[in-house]
Amino acid sequence: MKVYTTQPFQVIYSLFEHEYLGYLFESFVVQVNSKKQLTLQHQNISSKNADEFASRLDKTDYKLIVLIDEIQQDAVFKKFAVKKSTLSEFFFKTYDPLKGDKALQENISHYIQVRMAKILELLKGKYTFIMGKDGEPTWKRIHVAEERATVLFHFRRNDDNTHYFPTIKYQGEKLEFQYQNAVLVCMEPAWLLLNDNLYSFEKQVDGKKLQPFLNKKFIMVPRNVEESYYRKFVAPLVEQFDVHAKGFEIKTERYAPQPQLQFSELPLSEPSPALFATNSREAEEEPELRAPSDADKIVFKLHFNYGDFTVGAQESKKISVNVEKTPDSYVFHRLHRDLDQEKFFLKELASRGLEIRNGKAVLDKPNAFGWLNNYAKALEELGFTLLQNQSEKNYFIGETSVTVGINETNDWFDIYGTVRFGPYEIPFIKLRNHILTKQREYKLPNGQIAIIPEEWFTQYLELFAFSEGDDELKLRKHHLSLVSDLQNGNLASVTMSRKLEKLREFETVEDKPLPAGFKGELRPYQKAGYNWLHFVQEFHFGGCLADDMGLGKTVQTLAMLQHRKENGAQSASLLVMPTSLIYNWLAEAQKFTPQLRILTYTGTYRNKTVSQFKHYDLVLTSYGIVRLDHEILKRYMFDYVILDESQAIKNPNSNTSNSIRELNSKHRLILTGTPVENSTLDLWSQMSFINPGLLGTQNFFKKEFLRPIEKLKDEHKTKRLHALIKPFILRRHKSQVATELPEKIEHVTYCKMTEEQEHAYEETKSYYRNKILKNIEEHGAAKSQFMLLQGLMKLRQIANHPRMADPTYEAESGKLGEVLRLTKTVVNEGHKVLIFSQFVKHLDIVRAALDERKITYAYLDGSTKDRQAQVERFQKDPNLPVFLISLKAGGVGLNLTAADYVFILDPWWNPAVEAQAVDRAHRIGQQNTVFTYKFITKNSVEEKILALQSKKLQLVTELISTDEAVIKSLTKEDIESLLS
Repeated sequence: MKVYTTQPFQVIYSLFEHEYLGYLFESFVVQVNSKKQLTLQHQNISSKNADEFASRLDKTDYKLIVLIDEIQQDAVFKKFAVKKSTLSEFFFKTYDPLKGDKALQENISHYIQVRMAKILELLKGKYTFIMGKDGEPTWKRIHVAEERATVLFHFRRNDDNTHYFPTIKYQGEKLEFQYQNAVLVCMEPAWLLLNDNLYSFEKQVDGKKLQPFLNKKFIMVPRNVEESYYRKFVAPLVEQFDVHAKGFEIKTERYAPQPQLQFSELPLSEPSPALFATNSREAEEEPELRAPSDADKIVFKLHFNYGDFTVGAQESKKISVNVEKTPDSYVFHRLHRDLDQEKFFLKELASRGLEIRNGKAVLDKPNAFGWLNNYAKALEELGFTLLQNQSEKNYFIGETSVTVGINETNDWFDIYGTVRFGPYEIPFIKLRNHILTKQREYKLPNGQIAIIPEEWFTQYLELFAFSEGDDELKLRKHHLSLVSDLQNGNLASVTMSRKLEKLREFETVEDKPLPAGFKGELRPYQKAGYNWLHFVQEFHFGGCLADDMGLGKTVQTLAMLQHRKENGAQSASLLVMPTSLIYNWLAEAQKFTPQLRILTYTGTYRNKTVSQFKHYDLVLTSYGIVRLDHEILKRYMFDYVILDESQAIKNPNSNTSNSIRELNSKHRLILTGTPVENSTLDLWSQMSFINPGLLGTQNFFKKEFLRPIEKLKDEHKTKRLHALIKPFILRRHKSQVATELPEKIEHVTYCKMTEEQEHAYEETKSYYRNKILKNIEEHGAAKSQFMLLQGLMKLRQIANHPRMADPTYEAESGKLGEVLRLTKTVVNEGHKVLIFSQFVKHLDIVRAALDERKITYAYLDGSTKDRQAQVERFQKDPNLPVFLISLKAGGVGLNLTAADYVFILDPWWNPAVEAQAVDRAHRIGQQNTVFTYKFITKNSVEEKILALQSKKLQLVTELISTDEAVIKSLTKEDIESLLS
């Protein structure tokens, strides 16, 4: 029946018993008559229609309605039914007496009980009724008791058994509840309906403890199960409730807590903590197997001793009970704990960095013993007892220190030192393998295990990694910065010569005069580079001149070589380079240092004898020749071995790298604009050539630098690597010498795909997107890199011109149209342009289009034989306006200052590669502003790559940026973005 809101009405709550779910409430609104009496006209109220009756509802009513909605059978069905079934099928199967789901029944019961408890707490002052059997919601009114009742549990131990029963009092008067048709409408905690009143209890009682006594006077416990019953059932009752006992004693105990901190290796699985132990033997735990992954962790457990009793700190109960069996009875020791004092001890531990939670704390072994060594004495003064599990290793706890000294000798730094663990003194070198292998445990002469402090693994790792010698530790002079760091960090006392002290404190490099035989001038920054080459030479360090392309590394090196000639160099220097650069070096040497006697050691018919070198100042050769003739070349002691484009030895395990390292010389120098091309390991290979041992062994470098920098993006390791190599690398960017160069202007030109091109692109993108993302879901991003590269390559090709991916494609490309339009404009205005692409196929398409339009061009890719001739044609011929170049073939050794426009047709991850292309034109000798146009196909993967470039290339801004590292670092979200 509908209740009208225009007339008086009342919200009421009606208690009923559900066939399966037990006692529940339902909410109703009931029409009120003119005499303010409830009528039979009523309707259900729920969250869905409550707002209709808002005029008579308060905040409590809204809360009650929501809770009551949640316990109705429909709500329970929706929450717990997993398989498709009807409501009746679900309840019938779940509550079947023989085959019912007991676990699900318990889950549902708990869900109901939690909400029933909240409902009952909110019902005070509300109209509450028992529902009639005909569904009438206002059949019988009941009331929620104003105060809470109390329960007293009685135990009477007789000769043969123990009687157990509860008594209930309300407002000091005993309630007769047995055999009175009382019911427990809620069990968790108990709510008792008795004589139309709902009673709750001061100490929340589990209804199961009262249920048996609704229709029973007492429970009898036979003597043969008495002890088990007392320990498992009676003791928790004594702990939580008021208990009256006859026939056994309940004894109250009060002591001051004494803290006990026990430490042991973290076990594989920890037992449930014993609430109480009467002596230390019971408190000890059985030794257990440790999980391998937890082998380096220590668990601290905090207990409190109260007299002869021990209680775990994880227990927060005010009272703890232990059962003692006497010859003729039992004593229940009811221990009152001093929780405030226990909290004081917990705070004392926390203030020293040990947070005890649930009675324990887990620390890494080094941190744990570092903490113990720091605070053991102070804790004992506070009253703590420190205990070690004697079934395990006997660990050393005490004062630990290390003293390290470093002395400079003629060619080395000698390292000595002593480590102290309490009374034991250990030679510093004994810790070498422990530090390098991160083995934290060191066995002392008395058999105890000392834990090496964690900070030593960081502070002395490089010292041990870079040092040489088996019986004595020695460092090479080029590790001066490491020695300085140790001294500055008070980690070592250092003694060194005044010359080396002066080097360590230098602020400026000494100015050196240019050699008389040098023809030409050096710009200020080039002169600074020339001075720096002398600086590293004077201290017998290897150097890396890593200026940006076009800044004149060649001329600075030639000036230094001329100085060596004029100052009595006793032997020739060897300059190794890619074959294509030998002509450039010869031409530059003839121009700037014509007095240098130069031998070109190349060609099939070269004279393979080192005796001829004495007649020359400089020997020019290629990496390929060194690889072939290294057995011959290593017989000669060169003045300098210089590597141009030294990234050629980036693979440290290649034959070329091994052959180069076998060469002998007084000095070593490398020249490169890109010290790192593919991996941080490129840097290790080149720095290990100029300064052997500077960065440790290859395995050490991979573990301590390459992986943290490239995989983990570890900024600290990045900075540390820079600090180690900084003294030996001189790198200037064009931005630093901008006043020396004409202006460079960059543009991004967006190209719209043609309709046919867009169709081809979307079709391919959809195919690869589904394939790649599915592969990532199944195998992870790491195992999807090849497929990702394959898909990206296909999409990049189509973004340029679909014919690159499909030779049968006959329609146009939006990018090609834009490139040809701008090329025609540039040529018509009398300018020259370099057009770079990473794809030879792309250059072929542009080439055919230029032929069709009768625009002449020079051409260079990896297969071009007359490389230098193509360069000279373009530089000298005013009627040759275009130079098509593959990015890989044109990346090094080209001087193309005749061009003042640079077109980059396809972007890729590494901006440094694109910068090299621009540097072909924007270098010393260029008189005009250089305009760079980067062509990006709109709504394609190229646009996404452009956006990701700045976000992803942050491995090491100055020296390290790798395509491979970027691909590996792409997240699933990045990949989805690229393919969206």
